[in-house]
Amino acid sequence: MVFSPNVNPKLYDPQRYQTDFKGYINDGRYLGGFERSEVNEIYKNIEQNFTGWVQNFAPKAAGQNNTATGAKFEKTLGRMKPYIALSAAKTVFSSDFRHKLPQVMVPCTIIQSKKDVIVPQSVAFYIKNNVGGDATVKILNTEGHFPHLSAHNLLFRVLKETIQIKN
Repeated sequence: MVFSPNVNPKLYDPQRYQTDFKGYINDGRYLGGFERSEVNEIYKNIEQNFTGWVQNFAPKAAGQNNTATGAKFEKTLGRMKPYIALSAAKTVFSSDFRHKLPQVMVPCTIIQSKKDVIVPQSVAFYIKNNVGGDATVKILNTEGHFPHLSAHNLLFRVLKETIQIKN
């Protein structure tokens, strides 16, 4: 986990990761959330002003109303080496497994924050409509990209419901 402050940066090999992005890029009927120019701007910001990028990105990712989570995430993210952050960003933005969705035949529950500036709800519904098996979308009444950090009680409730755990 390259975002962990405890990872030894010497163990990270950026050569192992793709740099040709398309996974989050708006493409025809797929609205991934970003235009190609926006992704290029993110890369540029990470490279040229890493601290400023962290200070801007962390609160958006955590959810503007969740300042405590945003501050923790900012501190953790800021401890990364900038070259690792750039490589990780390129890996995330290049991850595109849409062509594999029809092969997913197990029932799926797709959990999405109501307001996520990184991954819009359209992605959750795109996945639902393109997996090979049954799928449902659960929208958590929260904001941010990391509900496991910012709204763990809401997430836990959906997980319990999904795997049918009784209290």
